[in-house]
Amino acid sequence: MLEAIHSREDLLKLNTLQLEELSREIRTLLVDTVSVTGGHLASNLGTVELSIALNRVYDASKDRILFDVGHQCYTHKILNGRLEQFHTLRQFGGISGFPKPYESEADAFIAGHASDSVSVALGMAKARTLLHEDYDVCAVIGDGALTGGLAYEGIENVAASLEPIVIILNDNAMSINGNVGGMTKALSRMRLSEGYAGFKKRYRAVVGIDSDLYRFGHRVKEELKKKLFAGNMFSALGLNYLGPIDGHDIRELESAIRLARSLRMPVLLHVVTVKGKGCHYAEAHPDIYHGIGPFNKVSGKPLSVTEGFGDCMGRELCMLAASDARITAITAAMSDGTGLFDFSQHFPNRFFDVGIAEGHAVSMAAGMAKQGLLPVFAVYSSFLQRAYDMLLHDVALQKLHVVFCVDRAGIVGSDGETHNGVFDIAFLSTVPGMTILCPASFAELRSMLRMAIYELEGPVAIRYPRGGEGLYSEENTAPETLLREGDALTLVSYGTMINHVLAAAEVLAEKGTRCEVVKLGAAAPLKTSQVLNSLRKTGVFLMAEDVCAPGCLGERILADAEKHGISLKGSRLLNLGEGILPQGSVKELQHACGLDEDGIVRAALRLLGRDKETHE
Repeated sequence: MLEAIHSREDLLKLNTLQLEELSREIRTLLVDTVSVTGGHLASNLGTVELSIALNRVYDASKDRILFDVGHQCYTHKILNGRLEQFHTLRQFGGISGFPKPYESEADAFIAGHASDSVSVALGMAKARTLLHEDYDVCAVIGDGALTGGLAYEGIENVAASLEPIVIILNDNAMSINGNVGGMTKALSRMRLSEGYAGFKKRYRAVVGIDSDLYRFGHRVKEELKKKLFAGNMFSALGLNYLGPIDGHDIRELESAIRLARSLRMPVLLHVVTVKGKGCHYAEAHPDIYHGIGPFNKVSGKPLSVTEGFGDCMGRELCMLAASDARITAITAAMSDGTGLFDFSQHFPNRFFDVGIAEGHAVSMAAGMAKQGLLPVFAVYSSFLQRAYDMLLHDVALQKLHVVFCVDRAGIVGSDGETHNGVFDIAFLSTVPGMTILCPASFAELRSMLRMAIYELEGPVAIRYPRGGEGLYSEENTAPETLLREGDALTLVSYGTMINHVLAAAEVLAEKGTRCEVVKLGAAAPLKTSQVLNSLRKTGVFLMAEDVCAPGCLGERILADAEKHGISLKGSRLLNLGEGILPQGSVKELQHACGLDEDGIVRAALRLLGRDKETHE
């Protein structure tokens, strides 16, 4: 069936049996591909039929289908011109694992972070109305995105707008780890109303879901519900609620979506799906197979398991919490990804998963700190961006002692530009009183975590990358550490980038150039006395950091050198420019950006006027 799909017209020609076969083929392709490339497996296995039905009802070349979170879009990509490229999923130079308009007009909007689809959909619908254009707008929200407060801001405004918008709630009872909060309980009650749902299904079968009689009866029923019953929360907010329906019955899905579209008003269609559908190990462990690296497609076992900084942090935090009942741990739907799973098992009363609600997590941590607890919020760098106001208003203004374990700092890799943690140095440095620690090894992370909790005051961020440590495994937690003496060039870096700097210094030494290497242990408050002393000696400065250029530490060091009257013969800042990087492995992206050993050597030789020398 897949080989026969070259356009939407081909998809529309398929009968029910062929559509079911197409679903099976797509699931096979998903497992085959993600087992090699890594990616979001379970969430995409659960949305195969939904994506097929959406692309039969809507014309993705002009209608706007918004996936939220965007990692549910693999089938949509396959059906919209990227079948032959699908083997390049999340690879350098290949297709992204998230919707990207630059790949195809069928991808309506970039969607790497959760809960924005309804707001974006309303903006698109308003544009449609004001520009007198003709297209449909559909937001597919789910896989935990409804745990984010932004979703409810959007829903409230959509209901008030009366714009024709269809919101499809993909209810799979999961975010990444299990859904949390009152919304989960409410959706569970709706799913468990089998008598009511069964009656609705039989009634639709007899009357016909596309008939005028059904539409008339549906409107009468909705008016009676408004008069006689409080209804569910979506109805209370002003949406026309439909469902719940089976998210794996293509025909029922298609009929329901067509009905929702035909009502020409704000509609929420509640669709119940199984995360990991059709793959036994993904169904059994949807959290593990939410986002996974390459694995054996028969057994489901990962091809490699490496210890990461997050794992190290989680173990150390458990050790500290065992002897201090004041320590709490907070995550935003990322207990496994941030290394907090063991903490959640050992200290369930002190572990808080707030769902995809980073702003709430920061404010809650502030409340804990104000009343005497020691909260630790473990969060991905790119997700912490959404809580900037709370960092300023709720934490910094009162100088509250909250520890932020900022995971996935720097280049993350295969998830692409929406997930790289390259802006945290810039925005965290603007938070008053914020201390930013930058461990380069597991030993430094363990020491810095203890330091952050017990020795420092106010807000403290510890930033570290995805993955594990490199050859550097020492423990130097001072704000500045001289790692290597030299007289020709001052090389400065922090975090695990120090591995590439030390390797480059070794190569340059073999070429007769003695470089001085200084490692920074803290990005804020930034201490530069050791660096400035080195610059007075060498007069040449090279800084390597895998963050965006605006607000990078290299700029601040150059400003300090100028302030102290140090005249440099040359300087070069190696960084990520504006910080927008495509998907690819960390190694590939570092090489492309000139931030690996080879790139640093080339930059140093160029800076010293030895451009013709190459690093063999």
